[in-house]
Amino acid sequence: MRLVLATILALTAAPVLAQTAAVPGAPVKARVAAGTYAVDANHTQVTWQVNHMGFSMLEGQFGASGGSITIDPAKPNTTKVEVNFAIDQLSVTSAPFTGHLKSKDFFDAATYPTAKFVSTKVVATGDKATITGNLTLKGVTKPVVLQATFVGAGANPMNKKLNFGFRATTSIKRSDFNIGAYAPVVSDKVDLTINAAFSAQ
Repeated sequence: MRLVLATILALTAAPVLAQTAAVPGAPVKARVAAGTYAVDANHTQVTWQVNHMGFSMLEGQFGASGGSITIDPAKPNTTKVEVNFAIDQLSVTSAPFTGHLKSKDFFDAATYPTAKFVSTKVVATGDKATITGNLTLKGVTKPVVLQATFVGAGANPMNKKLNFGFRATTSIKRSDFNIGAYAPVVSDKVDLTINAAFSAQ
């Protein structure tokens, strides 16, 4: 009986221990060693938001399909980052809407299955940085400026490798990239949030 009670207590305590355990990542730049790291495609995405006819705010998401970052915490302004996004795998909550967005009216995902951001300049201050770069979307390349914040770094308990990430925001005009259908009824301005994760190989 005592063994049964001990087992029950151990099982019920496990979730509590898991909840109180410290998260492995923290915004400590010293945890990042200088080098080149691959995009963690499973945990990188860009979320977009657009005002739909003044009725509602629509959101969607793209996952990453590759990329890398070259970084030296001692020289943050020399950072180089490149991230590719899978336009042909865009995600929204409606199958018909997904099909329309993938059509030639908008992203023409069959012809342009990926988008790419490549940095050209980084100005870092503390845990924040202004990242200027070129966004290529639907075959059009335009400069954009990201406002980025360092989220954290640490050893991933799943694979024991260094992981770290940034969160960045910007706004673009759909019409700049030939995706301006139905503007201005549907807002030409799109707000983007990029959650980028990187991992040691």
